[in-house]
This record gives sequence, structure tokens and C-alpha cells, in this order.
Amino acid sequence: MCGILGIVGAQGSTISPTLYDGLLVLQHRGQDAAGILTSTGSRVYHRRANGLVRDVFQLKHIQLLQGSMGIGHVRYPTAGSSSAAEAQPFYTNSPFGLSIAHNGNLTNSDELIGDLQRLDHRRINTDSDSEALLNLFAAELQRVVSGRGPIDVALDEEAVFQAVERLHKRAVGSFSVVAMITGWGMVAIRDKNGIRPLCMGSRVVEGNTEWIFASESVALDVLDFKLDRDVAPGETVIVRSNGARSTRISAENADHRPCIFEHVYFSRPDSTIDGISVHSARLRMGRLLGERILAERPSHGIDVVVPVPDSGRIAALELARTMGVQYREGFVKNRYIGRTFIMPGQSMRKDSVRKKLNTIEREFSGKNVLIVDDSIVRGNTSKRIVEMARSAGAKKVYFASCAPPVVHPNVYGIDMPAREEYIAHGRSTDEVCEAIGADWMVYQRLDDLIVACTGNSNQDVTFDCSCFDGEYIAGQIDTEYLDRLEAKRKDGAKDAQPAMP
Repeated sequence: MCGILGIVGAQGSTISPTLYDGLLVLQHRGQDAAGILTSTGSRVYHRRANGLVRDVFQLKHIQLLQGSMGIGHVRYPTAGSSSAAEAQPFYTNSPFGLSIAHNGNLTNSDELIGDLQRLDHRRINTDSDSEALLNLFAAELQRVVSGRGPIDVALDEEAVFQAVERLHKRAVGSFSVVAMITGWGMVAIRDKNGIRPLCMGSRVVEGNTEWIFASESVALDVLDFKLDRDVAPGETVIVRSNGARSTRISAENADHRPCIFEHVYFSRPDSTIDGISVHSARLRMGRLLGERILAERPSHGIDVVVPVPDSGRIAALELARTMGVQYREGFVKNRYIGRTFIMPGQSMRKDSVRKKLNTIEREFSGKNVLIVDDSIVRGNTSKRIVEMARSAGAKKVYFASCAPPVVHPNVYGIDMPAREEYIAHGRSTDEVCEAIGADWMVYQRLDDLIVACTGNSNQDVTFDCSCFDGEYIAGQIDTEYLDRLEAKRKDGAKDAQPAMP
């Protein structure tokens, strides 16, 4: 999971400060690396490195990033690598000076990298599927333009649309992309299933229209852009450097399957994803869980509902209201520790959980406490939280997960671990409850989660729920593929990675 951002500002403006502010808003989507690439009429300016946005960019870097058009990226690695060489945006000089910021995961990246070397004579310098996607776009753009003959080699919108159509025929998996052609314009691309989010907006500055593309609508809000709409599955949107815009559906058989885990965990609650409020979805998760507990455990004996901050808070509020039980804040979060789910390596996550949360003892002492979290993946955080609640004096500790049991790998850009590392793998709910040390626990039903994330939307939404149900919409996902993926993602491989410089 990553965050991407692209802005076409008014000609003559300097867009790098706005890109920096936007990446700060998207920091929750990736804390491993950050980068910005900007363009004038003939040059590009680039800064990327490992670290948080505030650490990668100082004032001197922002001042050097010239130009009225640019793209940005915050990285969350999906295969255990934290190499600075894989920080985005990526850039290639040929043809035309092309750069890319990508969120998602190509499921045929190994095959694609081989074909790029063998058929397109383009060599990839990293193992990144994002660099492969950049070179695929570049190869197809070169092929389209060269096919016009030696006289008509000018780049126009039609050539870009044709190149993206070819890209869709070769790239498989999830990809939301902002690409920039130096001095020419910006291209936004979303895979035919729209698995990863991408929205677009605009604002008028001194009579000039500026355009923005971002992973989440909250970036538009903070930067004072108006949300126009989401980029449609399979759609290509081109914005020229002068602000002229054109669009086309470039992929055949588009079938919208947005990732449901965006609503569970990744997206900020003040974002709207594909027309659905994340905040409202999480409220409904809490209400449905509360109604289920009342139906199944009318004599529940719960004295207080306590959330795991921050992503469990909204659902816990509504769950407590639905059940008529007191809501209390019992955990204090150290906001200078990153999101433990997206940290590479089990040892780093365990150490961070101890530093990240502390208890307010009076909220637990002598009480039957229901702890509410967004999900349970490995279970180590949940186990530690239950232990903390008992140490603070809780009589009974119950646990509620706003998501169903995670039992299948996510292959579309979320670094969920190898199957044997899921706490729910091969365990019943009672066995998971015993493993985390709770007195009883409840998972959200998948049907209820889908209802919560659909809500009152008038859209006919079919979500990608592959980490819960194992149904993969894109790519030939078989046992062999999952075995290769797990070899890269399992905690032993991540812990063996060299330390970041």
C-alpha cells in the first residue's frame, strides 16, 4: 500500500510546496520512503529517499524542486524490501522523459520484467514492479510513436491513449498510477478493476484551473482542491501542462472491485473512497458488531468499551452507543511511533507495540472491558493489548474485530504475511481467542462488513475481499504463485533484510 499524488499547476507556478503538503496528508499510507519529482518545460527535478516525508525533504530540497507540474509518492513495501533504490517516483529518459508513481502490485511482474528485457530491450535496475510498469509504459509509448513513421513523431493524446491500451493488455494486477511526461503533461491510470483508489479534483487560481490526482480525497480537502470524481476503473485521464484535459476508458471488460481493506484500516476516516465515506463505513461496522453481540450475548456483562487507537475508535464509539454501554479511552498512543501493521519484520513490530500504547489504569481496574480493533492479522498486537488490559486490573477482557478473520494473502498491494503467520490460519474463533488471551471474542461477519462498506451508496459495489474469502479477481493466483509470494513476505525474510541506511 502506498500513497500517490500528482498536480498540474498553473504555468509559471512552483508546485513543490503543495506536493510536500499533500504527501504529509498521505503519510499514513506509507512510512518507508518518500519522493517528489517535478518538471519545467524541459527539465526534471527529483528527490527521493528512505524515511518520513518531513525527514526526506528540507526547505532547501523543496526550493530546488522547480516547475509547475509534479508527482509524489510515499512507499509502503509489499515484499519486504526497504532499499532506497526502490523509492519512488521512478524516471526514465526515453522516450520523452517519463516518470511514474504507482500504488498497487502487479501479479505478473516476474514475467513482465523478463519480457521487457527480451522483447523491449529495456533493463530493470531493481526488483520493483513499479519500475517494470514505468518501462512497460515507456516501451509501448515508444512503439506507438515509432510506428507512425519518421515524419510524424510528435507526441499527442492519441499516442498516449494507445500506449495505455497496450499497457493494460500486458500488466496484470492492481495499479493506480500518476505518470508525468516532462514538459508535456500528466497521465492518470487505474487498472480495470479499480482495486486501489485514485481520485481527481480541481481548483481555480487567478483564473487558471489546476488539477490534482491523489490516492485519497483528504489530500484534496487539505490542499483546497474540489473533489470532482474518482478515476474510473480502466480509465486514462490526460492533463496537459496548459490544463487541457481528456479522458478515455482504455481497458477492456472493466469490472469495479475496490479493496474492502481500505475502509477497514488503510484510508483516513475523513476520506471518501469511490463515493463511500470511510467514516460512515466504520460507524456501520461498529453498529453491526454491537447488534450482533446483543443478539448472541444478551447477558454480555460488558462494563466499558475501549478502542485500540486510532483505526478502531470510530467503530468502538458506535458499538458502545448501539449496546448502551459506556465508551472510554483506555489506551494512550505515542503518536511518534509508526503504524505497526506496515512495519517490515516481526521483531520491529513487537518492539513498537510496547512503545506505542500505554494504559490508563483507572479505565480498566475492576471492570469487564470490551476492546475494539479494526482487524486481527498476526495477533501479536492483540495479545499484547489484552495483556496490558489485564495488567491494568481488568476483571474480564473481551475482544471485537471490525473485520472477519484474515486467512488469505493479499496480492494486490497489502503486505499481509505468509499464511502460517496469520493467527486465524487453521484456528477456530475460540482458538484465536485463547491464543490472544481474551475471555471471549467476536469477528465481524463478511456479509456485515460488505453492508457496512456499501452503506447508503446508490452504487452497485462488489468489493475485493480476497484476504477474507480467497477469491482473486485479477491474475492467475494459484498455489505456486502464493508460495513464491510468501517466500518474499514472511517475517523471516523481512527480518533478514539489511538495516536501512
